[in-house]
Amino acid sequence: MSLDQEKLKKSAKKHSEKLANLGMELGKIQFSYKVERKPSKEYWQKRIDDFKKYNEKGMEYYNQTYSLMNLVNKEESQIFLLSTSKFRQLGLKLIEVMEKIKENPSIMDSKDKQQSKWSKEIREQITEHSNTCIHYEKDMNTSFREFYEKHLKKILE
Repeated sequence: MSLDQEKLKKSAKKHSEKLANLGMELGKIQFSYKVERKPSKEYWQKRIDDFKKYNEKGMEYYNQTYSLMNLVNKEESQIFLLSTSKFRQLGLKLIEVMEKIKENPSIMDSKDKQQSKWSKEIREQITEHSNTCIHYEKDMNTSFREFYEKHLKKILE
């Protein structure tokens, strides 16, 4: 094995270990994108706080993923970096919608039959943005798994 290959393997293992640790931390946080119709300001504040914590750790994880990918394939890593940026934007939009609900939690009261068009739109937005975030995150993870199988598996063995 050449010196460059040995250096790459050592660096990839180091990045991989960091990524595994971040993955375990992220797994402990376990944010659920499932939308609950709870009309409580406290519930929505806790949900926002939980998502911010999850999203922050997720961004660390995906930035570390990018760093690992960048060791092997600059072009594909740049595409992944764009995905990471979009995931951040999606998270910010989800937080924005949750903030609207927190300010007026009765939006989520399923017993209220007199709800405005605005309330219904906000409920639809929270569902839509939650679904978009979870699907986008799944796509990012699939993309990395494919990259791993194609480029990293041989290096890390």
